[in-house]
Amino acid sequence: MQRRTLLRSIATLAPAAFAPAAFAPTVFASGARSSVLPWLMNNVGDAHPENEEYWLRVRDAFDIDHTLINLNNGGVSPAPRTVIQAIKSGMDRSNLAPAYEMWRNQEPRVESVRTSLATMFGVDSEEVAITRNASEALETALLGITMQAGDSIVTTTQDYPRMLTTLDQRVKRDGIVLTKVRQDAPVVNEDDFVRRFADAITPRTKAVLVSHVVFLTGQINPVKKICDLARERGVISIVDGAHSFAHFPFKQNDLGCDVYGSSLHKW
Repeated sequence: MQRRTLLRSIATLAPAAFAPAAFAPTVFASGARSSVLPWLMNNVGDAHPENEEYWLRVRDAFDIDHTLINLNNGGVSPAPRTVIQAIKSGMDRSNLAPAYEMWRNQEPRVESVRTSLATMFGVDSEEVAITRNASEALETALLGITMQAGDSIVTTTQDYPRMLTTLDQRVKRDGIVLTKVRQDAPVVNEDDFVRRFADAITPRTKAVLVSHVVFLTGQINPVKKICDLARERGVISIVDGAHSFAHFPFKQNDLGCDVYGSSLHKW
């Protein structure tokens, strides 16, 4: 069934479900964490699905087109008003004296951002590199591993298309073997899922790639178990965290991965 058909069917059966309040956003933009989320927690209370006041406050933090229903908050998503105002303020300030502002003020602050990210992730700042997006970060790792024809990388059937096409490039260019373990939706038995990785790893496996949060379903994968397994086998573990960083509490040691690529703009 197409998503559009499903929504029309639901609207026909239960029109009240499509009242504006039913579409209050249920995810936060990461840029709003310093202002919107703490205020809500302190002034509105529990973020329970039934707490309409809470979610209406979240929705009111965004300027959105009420004539459209936005079902894509992954690859792209609206930023809260506070973030847009901060971006505009920075552009206005930069425009007053571009060369001075860019090189004397803004560029040095990149290091403070890198330090803050390292603190959030629980690692040393020298372990953090800022790239343009999660795809570039993960591609740097996937394309940078030394591999010979016949070596393999293990991933899943539900990993992100950009990463799968990156691995397809290595298959065509280097003759590596790409193994995709089946990922059910949802993952009912975590141990069975991890066992599929164990069965797919061979003496020639150089790396495993797994999504922390699956972009298709929101499934939170048992990455710690998979990363521990990879380390036991002497295999590099790469975690696609584009849909997880700052979305719920965790640090690097909760994952145990060798490489973690994320995005700062999705939420």
